[in-house]
Amino acid sequence: RGVSDEVRRAILSHATYSGVPRLSLLEKALFACDELSGFLAACAYVKPGKSIYEVDVPSVKRKLKDKAFARNVSREDIVKGAQELGVPLDEHISLCIEAMKARAPELGLAGTAQAQNA
Repeated sequence: RGVSDEVRRAILSHATYSGVPRLSLLEKALFACDELSGFLAACAYVKPGKSIYEVDVPSVKRKLKDKAFARNVSREDIVKGAQELGVPLDEHISLCIEAMKARAPELGLAGTAQAQNA
């Protein structure tokens, strides 16, 4: 109710088990960013300032290799999401970090003032 068919379909398609294929850019972007944004938040929480401002692509790539870190996050979905968008994984990670930095206070990822200057 109050949600367009386009948004409703994007939400359904981002859950692979729904069987709804991802066709539009919105559908692919939602799938690509959902799992990664949670992983990036986890990366931020383990930084000294608990901030997305301290997160960079190399540190995310290291954490992706550590299967014990944020173990419920599907690394396969993160990689598949970037592939479906047609974007290199490093670029996708970087774009998501920058987008989350732009909304860090609302996301609870601004951390300390010191971290914001990192």
